Amino acid sequence: MNPFAEKPDKSAALFCDWKALWPEPYEKAEVDPYTRTRVILMTGTEFENVWFGHQLSRCTADRELCRRLAAIRRSEQQQQKLLTHLKPADETALEHTIGYEQLATDLTAHLAARVQDADVKAALDFALLEDFDHLYRYADYLDATAGQKAEDLVGHYTEIMPGRPTVAHHRHPYDSIRRPLNGKKAALIDVLAANVITAAEQQTMNYYMNTAALWPDETGRRLYQEIGMVEEQHVTQYGSLLDPKTTPLANLLWHQYVECWLYWSCAETEPDARLRKIWERLLEQEVLHLHLAAELLEKYEGKQWRQIIPQPEFPAPLRLESNIDYVRGVLEATVQNTADGEGYCDTSEKQPDTFKEYQQTVNTPLKNVMSHRVIQQYIADHGQDYRWQTAEHPVPELRARAKDNTALGRP
Repeated sequence: MNPFAEKPDKSAALFCDWKALWPEPYEKAEVDPYTRTRVILMTGTEFENVWFGHQLSRCTADRELCRRLAAIRRSEQQQQKLLTHLKPADETALEHTIGYEQLATDLTAHLAARVQDADVKAALDFALLEDFDHLYRYADYLDATAGQKAEDLVGHYTEIMPGRPTVAHHRHPYDSIRRPLNGKKAALIDVLAANVITAAEQQTMNYYMNTAALWPDETGRRLYQEIGMVEEQHVTQYGSLLDPKTTPLANLLWHQYVECWLYWSCAETEPDARLRKIWERLLEQEVLHLHLAAELLEKYEGKQWRQIIPQPEFPAPLRLESNIDYVRGVLEATVQNTADGEGYCDTSEKQPDTFKEYQQTVNTPLKNVMSHRVIQQYIADHGQDYRWQTAEHPVPELRARAKDNTALGRP
């Protein structure tokens, strides 16, 4: 599909009434796990577009352009609110968190398997093992506090076992900056992947940041706080992959194009007929937003959309699906890696000074690292940790279930 070849009804209203913003939520006990993750993904995508629009408007002196941006942004805001309403009220914040981490794991693995740029793939594989470990930590906390098995929430599509231990994720900010893509030379899938994963991780960061402050017990508050800090690192890493030379309205065009591809992907892969109609309706709106962005690009920057996106035909749809074998392969090959400047290194061979110093500052004493304490307490109460895995763990150091490994990947 080429969204620029579509003919949106420009007379159609950008906005809708309150009733349209109150779709019936999905049933949490019956929903396909990847329907839940699609809702999370698109909520985060809309959030990114809204906030990008705000930042663009704050840097714009032309009042007419600000008004045009405000109109698109209000429509995006309504879309985001509609998507938020799809989450049922009886789905707890921790249940929803399992959906966030399943999304992070399987979205990242899917994109890593498709991208062409080596730096983008390395960044995806690196953070993949950290989100995978977060899923394990939250799953143990869920079982400890609610007696609920996360394997049921993820539909047995995503394994629940240790990744790179969360205690090893804390790194100096300097080591979160990556080499950016060259927008004029980058493959379409690489630009799409960098934009999609930045928005998705930003949504996770924001969700954990807000959830931590509202959580009723101190353990949960500290766990969300700690993992939320790691998500900020991921947002920094992925955001630094984006081409900084992209002009403001070209960036707006990319944002709308990314949304079109994602809504089209959701419609193409959604098994729930009711939700599929929602994806299709939102895709129609996004095509209109894309054409409006193209008009603004031409009027204010004197550029045609073809100069920004010369090959507009969508690549194959993004699919949220099981990636067990891929994750296991990355675990086995790179679990001991850490960031080193704009690249990565194996901590069994090299330990960057920035990493050692930051670890010493943040993780001393070790008893204050809540991601470790949660597992330690679960083991004390149950004799071993909670996992759901399809075979023996591919990393020998992470096979023991009666002790949480806090040494792997650390100084």
